[in-house]
Amino acid sequence: MINSSQEILPQLVKAHVVYLGETHDNLEDHQTQLEIIQQLRKRNSKIAIAMEMFQRPYQGVLNSYIAGQISEQELLEQTEYKQRWGFPWEYYAPILRFAQEKQLPVLALNTPTEVTRKVSRGGLASLTPQEFIPPASEIRTDNAEYRQMMQSIFRQHQHGSQGSSTNFERFFLAQVLWDETMAEKIAQFLQANPDYQVVVLVGQGHIVYGYGIPSRVARRMQDKPLVQYSVLLSPPEDIVDTKKPIADFVWGTKNN
Repeated sequence: MINSSQEILPQLVKAHVVYLGETHDNLEDHQTQLEIIQQLRKRNSKIAIAMEMFQRPYQGVLNSYIAGQISEQELLEQTEYKQRWGFPWEYYAPILRFAQEKQLPVLALNTPTEVTRKVSRGGLASLTPQEFIPPASEIRTDNAEYRQMMQSIFRQHQHGSQGSSTNFERFFLAQVLWDETMAEKIAQFLQANPDYQVVVLVGQGHIVYGYGIPSRVARRMQDKPLVQYSVLLSPPEDIVDTKKPIADFVWGTKNN
């Protein structure tokens, strides 16, 4: 079901967390993200933008950019944006410029690449306690439906072949580590800033069916009020389970 912006926006205003699930190389998705952020900002000045595109060690650099202490070029260089994310900067630049103009906090969500590589090679057992990821006890891999969905996606990436079970486990662990790391940062911000609304810019795979980030934020916030809405900004890339809604909303075109 495709929803119109007139349907969606009044609902999003009520949420503590809004997930805007993008296809990374779809320019229109990023234009829609900015449009939604601008509309929400008109209704509430306390908006934070949480971004998968920046890794957690670089939060201080983002803070410096929002404060006007460094230039956009320095932001790119100091966050190693091109090496660590790599999709065209102009997809996200208008969002960061708007955040700086309105002094909106921007949260660096993602796991450092070095940590993800370590898990991909040696599993969770290879991790040592560190600042930018949750403790191993909070990295939960017990969602059978999520595992099944990831297996389907993994096979598609293997062009229909089964691939090795070891390779899948590493792929799955890396995905879960991303989800838990991003969920931890969102939950920490909400706990410290309960009057803020957080708008999360993230790939669709991290929010479909609520399996990835949303369920893990909810687990961390279970003793506090929490309303979360997920929006897919374009038709879903991978539909696995048709028995339950893939998201709360699917954003319609401007003609809807």
